[in-house]
Amino acid sequence: MTESTNSSSQILDELLQLTNQLRSKKDHQPTENPVLTLAQKINQKLESNDLTTENLKEIIQKLRDSAFLSHAKHLQKYLYNPTKDNIRQRIETVIKKLIQQSNYANEKNKEASFENFKKLVETTKFAAIFTAHPTFSLANPVYTALADMASHPIDDDTDIPFFTTHRRSAPPDLKEELQLANNAIVRGRNALDLFNYTLFETAKEYWPDHWTNLNPSPILLSSWVGYDTDGRSDIGWWDSLLIRLQMKKLQLERLYQQLDNIPNGVDQLKNTVAIALNHVKDQIHNCPLKPDPDQFSNFSRLLIENRHESILSHDQLLPLFDQAINDVDDNFIIDLLIAKAGFVTHGLSLSHSHVRLNSTQIHNMARQRLGITSNPENPSHTRTLFNTINTALDKIDPVPVDFGALLTEKASASILMMLLTQILKHIDSKTPIRFLIAETESGFTLLMALWLARLFGIEKNIEISPLFETDYALNHGDKIIEQALRSPHWRNYLKKTGKLCLQFGYSDSGRFIGQIAATYQIEKLRKKIAKLLAKYQLSNIQLILFDTHGESIGRGGHPFSMQDRLEYLSPKITEQYFHKLGIRSRQETAFQGGDGYLLFGTQLLANATISIIAEHIYDFDKVDHDPIYDEKDFNADFFSTINASMNELINDKGYGTLLSTFGPSLIDQTGSRPAVRQNDTAAGRNYIKHPRELRAIPNNAILQQLGWCANVLQGLGTAMSANPDTFEEMLTNSKRFRQSLDFAFHALKHSDASVLRAGIYMLDPGIWLDRAATEENPVIQESYMALANGLQRLDCWSSTQATFHRIQKDHIILLSIWKNTPIMDDKEILLHAIRLALIEKIWMLSTKIPYFSPFNGYNREHLDIKILCLEIPSVLHMLVNHIFPQASEHVSDLYFYEPKGPRNEGAYAMDDRQIFKPMQYNFDLVREISIALIHRLHAFG
Repeated sequence: MTESTNSSSQILDELLQLTNQLRSKKDHQPTENPVLTLAQKINQKLESNDLTTENLKEIIQKLRDSAFLSHAKHLQKYLYNPTKDNIRQRIETVIKKLIQQSNYANEKNKEASFENFKKLVETTKFAAIFTAHPTFSLANPVYTALADMASHPIDDDTDIPFFTTHRRSAPPDLKEELQLANNAIVRGRNALDLFNYTLFETAKEYWPDHWTNLNPSPILLSSWVGYDTDGRSDIGWWDSLLIRLQMKKLQLERLYQQLDNIPNGVDQLKNTVAIALNHVKDQIHNCPLKPDPDQFSNFSRLLIENRHESILSHDQLLPLFDQAINDVDDNFIIDLLIAKAGFVTHGLSLSHSHVRLNSTQIHNMARQRLGITSNPENPSHTRTLFNTINTALDKIDPVPVDFGALLTEKASASILMMLLTQILKHIDSKTPIRFLIAETESGFTLLMALWLARLFGIEKNIEISPLFETDYALNHGDKIIEQALRSPHWRNYLKKTGKLCLQFGYSDSGRFIGQIAATYQIEKLRKKIAKLLAKYQLSNIQLILFDTHGESIGRGGHPFSMQDRLEYLSPKITEQYFHKLGIRSRQETAFQGGDGYLLFGTQLLANATISIIAEHIYDFDKVDHDPIYDEKDFNADFFSTINASMNELINDKGYGTLLSTFGPSLIDQTGSRPAVRQNDTAAGRNYIKHPRELRAIPNNAILQQLGWCANVLQGLGTAMSANPDTFEEMLTNSKRFRQSLDFAFHALKHSDASVLRAGIYMLDPGIWLDRAATEENPVIQESYMALANGLQRLDCWSSTQATFHRIQKDHIILLSIWKNTPIMDDKEILLHAIRLALIEKIWMLSTKIPYFSPFNGYNREHLDIKILCLEIPSVLHMLVNHIFPQASEHVSDLYFYEPKGPRNEGAYAMDDRQIFKPMQYNFDLVREISIALIHRLHAFG
C-alpha cells in the first residue's frame, strides 16, 4: 500500500466521522444543510492542501469499491446465496411437488398420473424476455467481476477487484447489446437443460414405460434485442433480418453440439442439422448490410433455393428425433431428450422473438394504406374508425410479399410486418412472433395491426400485444380491450391463436402515477380483462401477461429477492382469480439490459434464477386470504392518493427543471438513446418543460442521483395520513401490501431530504451572493458574483425550491406515521457531498476561462449556462478544439523551405493545463461517484 493510499484511508475515516457529526448535530439552524456544509469543508481541505486531488480520487474509488462489494452481496442474497447443492435441492423439491400433484387422485393409475405430469410440464408457464433497455451503466469487465464475486462465498477476506474506473468507455452499440444478451440467453438455456435433466431422471424412475414421450417446456426464453424499433434509429429491417438468421445459426450450432456429444444413433439427425447449418451460414454471409436491390435479389435466390434444406420448422426434425430415441444407447437418451426439448421449445432460434413499434406508427400506416385520417384519441371519431376498420377486415385479400416490396415500402409498421412475413416464409415458419405495440390507447390500434397481419397472410403466427404503460391506458385498458373484443375479427383471431397477449410497462407508469400505485392499477386491470374474456365466452383463451419491468425499484423490480419479485408481479390470489373464471395464464417478465443480464451473469447465477422461477410457477399451495383485498375503500383511497400526488408533482414546473438542470449530466449514456430528446440548436440548452420529454429510465436514474426516489415515495405520506391505523394494520398483516411498501423501504434507504436540498441550494444565486459578501479575496469574490449572475439567468431556483417544499411536506407526514424507517448511510451521504464539492470546483474553474468572441453563435452566456448544467464534455470540446485550439506538435517537425519563424505552440497551453484539464478531471470524478451510487442502489434507473 502506498503512502498516498494510507493517507487517503485516514482522510476517508476522518471525513466519515465528520459526516456523522454533522448529521448528528441537533441544533441545526433552519437554513443549515449538513450535506452542503460537508461539501464546503471538503473544498476547504482541497484549498489548504490538507486533501489533494489524488487523495480525493482514491477516496472516491474506495467508496465506489465498497459500494461494489455491497452490490455483489445483494446480488448473491437476491438469489438466496446460490451454490450447486442448494440449486440442485431446489430443483429436486420442485420435481417432487410436480410428481405429487400428478399423482393426486391418480396414484394407482400410472398412465393417468403420467398424462397429468405431461400436461403440467409441457404447458409453458413462464417466459423470460431479454431486452436492450439502456441500463448498461458499468464497463463489461466490471459486470463480469460483479457476477463472479456473487457466484462465490463472500467474507471479510474477499478481495475486491480494482478497476481505475467502473465507467464504460462508450455506450453499447447494437452489436454489443446483442452479444451481451446472447451470452445471458445461452446461460439461461443451459439452466433450462439442467432443470430438464432432473425432470427426465425423475420421470424415468416413476414412469419407465412412458417417460421418453415427454417434451417439457415449462419456461421459455425470448428476446427483442435487434427487433425493438420503438424510439431507435440504429436498427434497419436488414439488420433485424441478419440478426434473426444469426439466432437461427446459434440454435442449430447448439443442437449440433449436443448431438455431437452422443456417440451413436444420431447420425442422420446430426447430418441433417449440419447441412442446414451450412446453408444458414451461407445465408448470413450473403445477407446484405444495407438496402441494396441487387444484393437482395441475389440473397433472395439463395434463400429460396435452399429453404427446405436449411430447415423451416422444428417439425421437420421430429421424425428423426423419434428414430434417434429408439437407436441411441440408453445412457444417452436423457441427453437426446434434453436437446429435443430445448429445440422444440425455442424453434429455429436461440430464443423466441419479440418485435416492437409505437402505436403512432400503426396509425400512420392506417392513413397511408386505408386513407384513415381520423385521430383514434378523439372520442367523436370512435364509431367511424371502428366501422371503417371492421369493413376493411371483412373484405381483405392477402397480398404477396418479396424483398422488392420491402425495399420500396415507406411506412414503418408495414415494413416490420413485411419483414416478419419473410422470416416466417424463409427462416422459421412455425414459431410465433410477438408483435408489441407501445403506448396503445385504443382498440382500433389492435384491429389495425390485425388487418396488416391478415393483409400479408401471417395472422396465425403473429401475437399482437398492446403495451399498457400510460396513465390513460392503465385506467382504461379494459375498455381498450373491449373495443377490440366487440369486433368478431378480433375474437376469431384470439380463438385461432388461442391466446391474448398483454404487456404492462412499469417504468413509464411508475414515474407518472407512482411505482406503488402503478402495480395496484395493473393488478386491478388484469382482473377486469379476465372478466371480459369470460363475458365474451373466451375463457379457453390463454392470458399471457408480460411485465416489462426492470431490476430497480423505479422500474418495478422488487428490491429484496427473486421470489419476492415474482410474487409481487404475479400474486397468487390473482392467479386463483383467473382459475375461478376458467382462464389459464402465463407470466412473462423482462430482464432489462446490463442489470437484468447480471442475473444470468455466470452459469451458477443463471441456474439459480431459473430454479427460483421453476419453484415459483410450480407452487401449488393456495393462498386463502390477504386482508388488503378486504379493505377495498382503503385500497382505492390509498393508491389513488399516491396517483394524484404524483400527477401534481410531474406537472409542477420545478420538477421538470429539477430533472433537467444538471441531472442528465450526472449519468453516462447507458444505451442507444440519449436521456433527453435532443433539439437541433448548436449552443442552446435542452430544457424539458415536462418529464414526458425525458425518457423513463434516465428520469428514474436522475432521481437516484439527486438523492430522492420521488417516483416511489411521492404521495405516500399523504396516503398514510388518511387512515394511519389501517395503514399500520395492513403493513403488519398483509403480505401483498407489505411487498408494495418494501419498495418505499428501499427508497428511503437511498433518499435524504438534505441531499436533495443541498443540490437545490447550489442553484440559488443568493448562496453565492452571500459567499461573495463575506469573501475577502477579490478574485474569488468575482468568481462567486459570476456564478450568481449565471444562476440568475438560469432562473431555476424559485421553482425547484417550491418543488422541494412539496416533496418535503409529504415526507414529514410519512415519518410521523411510519416509524423506524431506514435512512441513507454516512458513506452514501459523503459521496453526494464530495460530488457537490467537485461541482463547485468545476464551476469556479469555469469563471477563469478567458474572454472570447462569439463562435458560430456560441457566446459566453451559452457557455456559462452549459457549465452550470454540467454539460462539460461538449463545452470542453468546443473550447479546446475551436475557441482555444492547441497547436499541433507535428508542426515543429516539419521544414517549410524558408527561414523558420517562431512557433506559438503554447498559446493556450496554460489555459489547458490550469483550467480545461482540471475541469475534465473533476467531471470524470463526478461521473465515477454516479457509478458508486448505482452500485449502492443495486441497479440503474
